Amino acid sequence: MANIVILEDDVNLNEGIKIALDDGNKHFFQCRKIAEARHILLHEEVDLLLLDLNLPDGQGMSFLREVRYQYDFPIIIITANHMESDIVIGLEAGANDYVTKPFSLMVLRARVAVQLRKNKTVDQYKTENFNFDFRKMLFTVHNKPVELSKTEQKLLHLLIQNRGTIVKRDDLIDSIWSEDHEYVEAHALTVVVKRLRDKLKRHPADVQCIKTVYGIGYMWEVEK
Repeated sequence: MANIVILEDDVNLNEGIKIALDDGNKHFFQCRKIAEARHILLHEEVDLLLLDLNLPDGQGMSFLREVRYQYDFPIIIITANHMESDIVIGLEAGANDYVTKPFSLMVLRARVAVQLRKNKTVDQYKTENFNFDFRKMLFTVHNKPVELSKTEQKLLHLLIQNRGTIVKRDDLIDSIWSEDHEYVEAHALTVVVKRLRDKLKRHPADVQCIKTVYGIGYMWEVEK
């Protein structure tokens, strides 16, 4: 159950957002003022904040900086301010995404799903063929143990955590090699992907779960 704070002073829009996002797996805290949202953050576990910038008791941008200083959950700005400079300021202040009014509730739903997926750490992944325990660093394929290098573990974790969506090559390189990414050779990621694929495909009939999206990156294809 994801806890979402909606900080929007327009009552109708606030309720419309809740209805659009409500899939039975989310709990909503509907706030119209910064003071209300601040109280919720102090007393509840929050997974996502939807933040309007123009509020009756203060500036949303200042509250954004305050929240980002104390918390690391994702924040999506929802505002009528659509100037490019406003968007840049919001993102630099710590927002994860920026949606300008008027907006499609379907698009907002997709953006919220992306941020919640990114924010969810996957410690274990278990299917008929795979059992990956990233915390204990134990990996089995068809109930047989497989040894993965640290680099292969990082790659696998990133793909599993974003399963069903494409992860760009540059993002994978930045995350896997972190500070040394500038010195990583262009084909290094390709080599690691091939090694990981070979270890995860134990039988000729096995489906290849690591899909190459040419020119973009890779995706863990959810098993059917």
